[in-house]
Amino acid sequence: MHYNHNTTEPALNTDPEKPITVRAGIIGGAGYTGGELLRILINHPHVEIAFIHSNSNTGNYVYEVHTDLFGETDLKFSGEISDDIDVLFLCVGHGDAKKFLDAVPVAPQVKIIDLSQDFRLSHNSKFQLKTITADPEPTLRQFVYGLPELNREAIRTAKNIANPGCFATCLQLGLLPLASKALLTHEVHITATTGSTGAGQSLSPTSHFTWRNDNLSVYKAFDHQHLNEIGESLKQLQPDTAVGTLNFIPYRGDFTRGIIASIYTDCDLTEEEATALYTEYYAGHPFTHVTNRNIDLKQIVNTNKCFIQVKKHGNKLLIISIMDNLLKGASGQAVQNMNLLFGLDETAGLRLKAVAF
Repeated sequence: MHYNHNTTEPALNTDPEKPITVRAGIIGGAGYTGGELLRILINHPHVEIAFIHSNSNTGNYVYEVHTDLFGETDLKFSGEISDDIDVLFLCVGHGDAKKFLDAVPVAPQVKIIDLSQDFRLSHNSKFQLKTITADPEPTLRQFVYGLPELNREAIRTAKNIANPGCFATCLQLGLLPLASKALLTHEVHITATTGSTGAGQSLSPTSHFTWRNDNLSVYKAFDHQHLNEIGESLKQLQPDTAVGTLNFIPYRGDFTRGIIASIYTDCDLTEEEATALYTEYYAGHPFTHVTNRNIDLKQIVNTNKCFIQVKKHGNKLLIISIMDNLLKGASGQAVQNMNLLFGLDETAGLRLKAVAF
């Protein structure tokens, strides 16, 4: 079954032998997030990739750029963009999603999943989109913040998704259960370290191997851009009580992928009560798991999972949150959102094995 382009609803599947097929286009397929998205989609049971757009790699085989996909696909990068798709993924840099949509008309029936930060905040969530019709009035695109553990039902009925940031996802998953009970009333202290792939493929002094290897550094202390989207999500769950100040110290790690965050705040819950709260909140969410055992990055790298451990130290509640910055923090979550948008199994294409060792 292919989705009907004249409606936002799937066409009726009159033949149970024919599975649902979602046609996907990708803008910016040559970067880290584009490569991870391709790795998932070429093995997704319900997706057909219509095109992978890249100005710099037009005509090249995908595996010539993403060498891990050699033997997996014979797809080539394209310089053309087609409207014969159901969903468009924007794997472009921050600020470039708006520039793309300003410059390139996208058919109104095509759903958009944007992996940049351009539409994440509420004041940027509406966008006047040019259309390919003769209608002089542009189409208003409303973007829904795509964190399934917060907005699953809104995502199911959305037309456009603003995929959350990597740090934002990891930290929110560590804090949402407390906000759901209005328990984030004290200052929150956060230290989190991310892998080098979080900086993207473009070289800079702090992303080059010779600087990053055997090194560790703080950046954007107390002022990271993801704090804004985190704040909006927490207020969504705790609207009537002021959220305590989030004191966030991000670190650049000397490993390639993954995020580990340690979060603590004053809390009157016992460890058993806190664990029960977190377990209950994430019940039914297939990728976020709460455990009382020690957790480490190798458990989640290469997966769409987030693992959370809750411990009590005096009156401090310590929450450890870990996930893969390229998957649950980017491309994996984008596919999770696509699955929800099109009524597919939320885990389709995302049952991935961790590296483990």
